[in-house]
Amino acid sequence: MKESQVREQICCFGKSLYERGLTPGSSGNISVRLDDGWLMTPTNSCLGLLDPASLSRLDANGKLLSGDAVTKESFLHVAMYEQRPDANAVVHLHSTYSVAVSCLADVDAKNVIPPITAYYVMRVGTLPLVPYFRPGDKALADAVRALAGKHHAVLLANHGPVVAGSSLSTAIYATEELEETAKLYLLLKGCKTRLLTAGQIAELQQQFPS
Repeated sequence: MKESQVREQICCFGKSLYERGLTPGSSGNISVRLDDGWLMTPTNSCLGLLDPASLSRLDANGKLLSGDAVTKESFLHVAMYEQRPDANAVVHLHSTYSVAVSCLADVDAKNVIPPITAYYVMRVGTLPLVPYFRPGDKALADAVRALAGKHHAVLLANHGPVVAGSSLSTAIYATEELEETAKLYLLLKGCKTRLLTAGQIAELQQQFPS
């Protein structure tokens, strides 16, 4: 895909996420890996109003080559890419239900959301919780880096999800699946719930490896 097409795709997905209320205001950011660097959404930008020509173009060392100033959370994306050579896109949102789950005190930090549906297991798998760091704290990159090698999706405590994918559409769909499952998890909280069994999970992982 040509870079011009990638730019259009980022803006198209960003607009869709914003219009559906998945990334309010100037929250959230998207990146795509290129052969010689990355395209990322700029800092303080609304994903619903992105301009293809203004996206931040970075070289392989993270230096800004063109476009507006890069998102201040670019280090989250780079940390994911460093640990996941198969990742070609990263999405970070402040989506309501995922953030709500990230604020709960009684979750399993090794796997925040249980296996409620098959598609959650297929698209997200296990979701570890990254401890809280203030926005922009570079120490958060090390915390993400420590988990990214084994998990393509992580949940930042009191913050939101970071999800990597083999393509931008894959990363977007996994992020959306995470958000919908977070909503289900909150709706079912306190109810006796039938989760997928270990055998059912193993079958899914065999048939649909991530």
